[in-house]
Amino acid sequence: MRDEQNGHNPALTELRRMLSSGLARMRLDKTALAGRAGLGRTIVSQAFQTDGPVPSAQTVAALAQALKLPSEELLVLQREAARSGVNDRPGPGRLITEWEPHDLEIHPAGHSKAVDSSDVPGTRPLPGYVRSDHDRVLAEAVKDAVAGRSRIVVLVGTSSTGKTRACWEAVQPLAEKGWRLWHPFDPTRAEAALEDLHRVRPRSVVWLNEAQHYLGHREAGERIAAALQTLLTTPERGPVLVLSTLWTEYDTRYTALPSSEGQDPHSRTRELLSGRTLSVPETFDAQALATAKALADDGDQLLTDALTRVGADGRLAQDLAGAPELLHRYERATPAARAVLKAAMDARRLGVGLHLPQAFLADAASDYLTDNEYDQLTDDWAEQAFAELAKPVHGKQAPLHNTTPRPRRRPPSPSLPADPPRPATAGSMLRLADYLEQHGRTTRSPLSACLLLARRLHSPHPPRRPGRPRRGRRGPRPPAMGPPPSIPRRRPRQHQRPVCPGRDAGGRGGPGGG
Repeated sequence: MRDEQNGHNPALTELRRMLSSGLARMRLDKTALAGRAGLGRTIVSQAFQTDGPVPSAQTVAALAQALKLPSEELLVLQREAARSGVNDRPGPGRLITEWEPHDLEIHPAGHSKAVDSSDVPGTRPLPGYVRSDHDRVLAEAVKDAVAGRSRIVVLVGTSSTGKTRACWEAVQPLAEKGWRLWHPFDPTRAEAALEDLHRVRPRSVVWLNEAQHYLGHREAGERIAAALQTLLTTPERGPVLVLSTLWTEYDTRYTALPSSEGQDPHSRTRELLSGRTLSVPETFDAQALATAKALADDGDQLLTDALTRVGADGRLAQDLAGAPELLHRYERATPAARAVLKAAMDARRLGVGLHLPQAFLADAASDYLTDNEYDQLTDDWAEQAFAELAKPVHGKQAPLHNTTPRPRRRPPSPSLPADPPRPATAGSMLRLADYLEQHGRTTRSPLSACLLLARRLHSPHPPRRPGRPRRGRRGPRPPAMGPPPSIPRRRPRQHQRPVCPGRDAGGRGGPGGG
């Protein structure tokens, strides 16, 4: 008798046939059998699955007693099945060395020519890695797995703090030892995990990035947590290493104790996470920033670029993760939103402060639109543009976000009154993302900033309120420079143009001009 599904293991086939016959004779379902045998429902189910692992001797003995089957005969079959090497068959996943790190949802870092020109998988560069305290804990878990002890580590932190990258660095010693990695995601994360967790073989890494998609699933979350617990606590299925990442708010939700009168929707998940979470800091400390600078000095261009934008706050990982998305949003923005960003870039190049008035940007943006784009503006174009630019990308960054200037600090003195509280003007002051400001300084033409300055300085009209720059959809566009009525020009005259960087007073190109 041969069984293709069980790797040509006749002993395992016969064992399962006898168990199925006993189950039918006793007229029990697997849930009732689990209760009678004192076993978990998942363990009992796996004992009957044609593609499942060989059940342990303890499981077979308990099932034989519950089904009133000859235990000695079943145990002989169990030993023969275990010796046949069925567990050597590949389980889900593939060798770690065959994975491209970005396919495991590691955010592409920064923006460089190497990234732009790379269309071949496996060639997109990763920035140098800076190790921290949580990396040492991960390394200990990997050593335990190599020694034959199954482990799970769940990295908890906010978005784009380097959690997934830390997991990738941790599994590299296992790659050298021929371990496999399984990333369940098809057809959905929860469905894939629930369907194939029982097929995970020893010397495998289970990669559960963004664990809220697995453990937080309304129908499957608790079943996935139970299956993971079984995988980790069944010796014959190990060693395995489960690596997972989780946002802080979900960790708080899943581990919260239920109220005495309410339901407990995350009991299995809370048990799984207990004592197995590891916090990842949101920022790089001084020592980590110094290590990153050393890597940058050794030629790491991605870190070099990011460190020019990261100050003492240490949000280096967020900058690396968010930069490509910020540029993507700028290049694919609607015409009105892109015009607002261009106005903000030019204003910053001219030395305008970090905090840009929203009314000023709305007024200036109309000058960056073509006639066709201008004619298609709706009455609420400004609101839509600012709402589009306020949506965050990785690392909780937005192309343009609301900001409130800090009040001036004064020494305590009875003769100097404190600054009055600022009025509630939500959204009136905005700040351009540092990466886009840097991008504008390197890509925008010097003349574009000068034209912005000229239009703002020479326009006799007060700044328009954020909204559509004109009332009707037809009629002439109001001149931006305020020339005489007989000369309806939108651009300033040559003699009105201010002196711009790189040009002399006559408008001729000077040193550095273009």
